[in-house]
Amino acid sequence: MVARPAAVPRPREERAAVSGTEAEDKHKNATPPPAAGLARGDLPFATPVVQPETPPLDLSEFVFSEVSTEYQVEAEVDPIDADAEEAAMLYANGQDRAVRALLEKSTRLYRSGAGERLWLMLFDFFRLTGQKAAFEALEIEYAECFEKSPPGWREAVAAVPTRAKATGTVLFKGELTGDNAAGFDTLRQAVDKNLHLRLDLSKVRRLDAAGCEQLLALLLQARRKRHEVELLGRDQIAALLDGRVIPGRAEDRGCWLLKLEFCQLRGQLEAFEEVAIDYAVTFEISPPSWEPNRVQETEPAALDLTLAVVGDLETEAYVIKGDVKSSRFGDLLAYAAANDPVLIDCSAVTRMDFLSAGTLLNVLATVKRTGRQIVFRHPNHLLAELFRVVGLKNVAEIVLARN
Repeated sequence: MVARPAAVPRPREERAAVSGTEAEDKHKNATPPPAAGLARGDLPFATPVVQPETPPLDLSEFVFSEVSTEYQVEAEVDPIDADAEEAAMLYANGQDRAVRALLEKSTRLYRSGAGERLWLMLFDFFRLTGQKAAFEALEIEYAECFEKSPPGWREAVAAVPTRAKATGTVLFKGELTGDNAAGFDTLRQAVDKNLHLRLDLSKVRRLDAAGCEQLLALLLQARRKRHEVELLGRDQIAALLDGRVIPGRAEDRGCWLLKLEFCQLRGQLEAFEEVAIDYAVTFEISPPSWEPNRVQETEPAALDLTLAVVGDLETEAYVIKGDVKSSRFGDLLAYAAANDPVLIDCSAVTRMDFLSAGTLLNVLATVKRTGRQIVFRHPNHLLAELFRVVGLKNVAEIVLARN
């Protein structure tokens, strides 16, 4: 076979002229080809076809642009995040056996770096469920893997369903003296406003009889109104009172009475009776009587003042305790309207279900729109991961407890 030369396209003007002439000649001389099958005219429903008088399509005029293939590759889910999220949800749903199995498997896989958060979740799980032996065994393994001290064991709060309640917190400003009008005015307003008040006296370095009498009067006023006042810094105040209470010297009677009150609140019956006898001899009047039902619990740890106090202003904490189920937090909006920052104390929460966490998000999203700062204080690691799952980290700061 003889090879034919390659076809070369003609110039545009020549193609147009030739195509017009050829089309005209073909139209005159051409004979229709024999029809295969039925002709279109034989079809009763056929419509006439009109051939438009347009030049043929010139493919040489087309410009094909380069198309870059940009693929949207979905980012892989962090396996540590996935395990933490699953464990938090299982714990919120009360599936403790599944939580332990998942976290123990995770601690075998992740033995350094970011995997530490899964270890801390397992520590909190053992602590909240009272598994001290497993906690101590994990401590040894943690110290070997991470080369630092593990979290310490502390007794968990009993997991009793409870309704969240607001607890006022006030740092007494200035000295416990009769001329500290500003400090006592602030304290008086706090006592009136809060059914439960934590009064922190840890910053007091000096006191006198007039100041002790004013504090006693406020404590008596709270008792009459059935308001509970929890005193922090009692040991320090008791040490200051020892320098004022001198048997046989009939001075500073207010200091004597406050000393008796502190012995009463701390449950020191023998010390109370000894001071009561000295008081009766020194002032020749009957001392107050011992009341067993007024003994307060062991003094709690001092407040984290970086959170409880902003500048010199008092703040209140909205306290959530125990095993929280289907809570609507009905009083949280009212609390948030009166406080900025909004401090939510979760240190005594053992567990919270998903419904309550979602409700909390809805309430705090409303609060966030008012421009207030929101802080969650010391949730356990399982609860903190649940907060991350529902999106509470987008509206609030979460401050975990230190090791």
